[in-house]
Order: sequence, then C-alpha cells, then structure tokens
Amino acid sequence: MHDGQDDDVVVLVDPAGTTIGTEWKSRVHTADTPLHLAFSVYLFDGAGNVLMTRRALSKATWPGVWTNSCCGHQRPGEAPADGVRRRTRAELGLEIGELRCVLPEFAYLARDAGGVMENEICPVFVGMLPEPLQDPRPDDSEVVQWTWVPWSRLVAAVANAPFAFSPWSVTQIGRLAASDDDLVRTA
Repeated sequence: MHDGQDDDVVVLVDPAGTTIGTEWKSRVHTADTPLHLAFSVYLFDGAGNVLMTRRALSKATWPGVWTNSCCGHQRPGEAPADGVRRRTRAELGLEIGELRCVLPEFAYLARDAGGVMENEICPVFVGMLPEPLQDPRPDDSEVVQWTWVPWSRLVAAVANAPFAFSPWSVTQIGRLAASDDDLVRTA
C-alpha cells in the first residue's frame, strides 16, 4: 500500500517510449531512476517574453535553480498536452491559450549534486498565455520565484551561466533557439 499524499503515478517506458509499467512518483526519482515520461513547457506572453520559474528550495532535485515555466509527468492514458495544461493550472494557476509540441523526441539523463538521477522522455512544448495576461499564482511547494525574461536575454544567460539553470532547460533552450518554430523565432 502506498501512503504518499498527492502523489502521482509516473509512466515507465522502454527506450522506444513504449509503456512498460507505472510507479509512484515518490519512488521513481532515485540514484537509479528508471526511464519514464515527462514534459516541459515554456510559456510566452504577447511581447515575446518567456516565463521562467525558480524551483522551490524544498524540491528533492535541483532546489533553487531557474528552469522552464513548468514541467511534470503525464498520468497513465493522459495526452502530454493535457498533462501540460493540468500541471500549469496546478503549479502556476494559469490557463494556456495556444499550445504546441516543438521538441517531441526530447530525452535526457542528468544527476543532481545529491545523486538523484532524472531519466526522462520529455517532449517540450511552447505555449502562449492569453490576454489580458494574468500573474502566476504559484504553488509554493513547486515554485519559489518567477520572472518574465525576453527570449534573447534568456538564451544569452543560459550560454553565460548554465550552472544557474536546470540541466534539462539548458539543453532545451539551446535546441529551441535553433528551431524554426514561429513562436520562438519571433520572441
């Protein structure tokens, strides 16, 4: 029996992305984390700024680092885009307007200073927040700080100080900057 509060089930997959099982999120992130499904989203306003969040200091992995707008794990049977919308509402109190997957095959492996490993197939989405723009109302167990950053300034900051950002966002931002996605290119 599992006794975790508000614990989601994570979808475990093989390297091809085929579901091979599920496990409680609290039991997945260890020194030997199995490959599982996740997602990341970068949220833009109408002026080309991207919402960046700083992970809560209580987070088990990469506490206090700056990262993408929101990330999470889709539930069994849940479409990734639906998971993005669900987590953005829960984590930031925001509704997303336009949403699309820009890096559908993104995957990464990273180990934090405490030895916990991330091992995810993690499609990357970009979303547009509708006008009038609302301030995020973050869940303080997830987000300690947030800011709007011009896209070009973020790309430069990641290149100059990658240690201040989550490892997945460093790689994702580099790939997004090189992409031909209209939303990212015009930001």
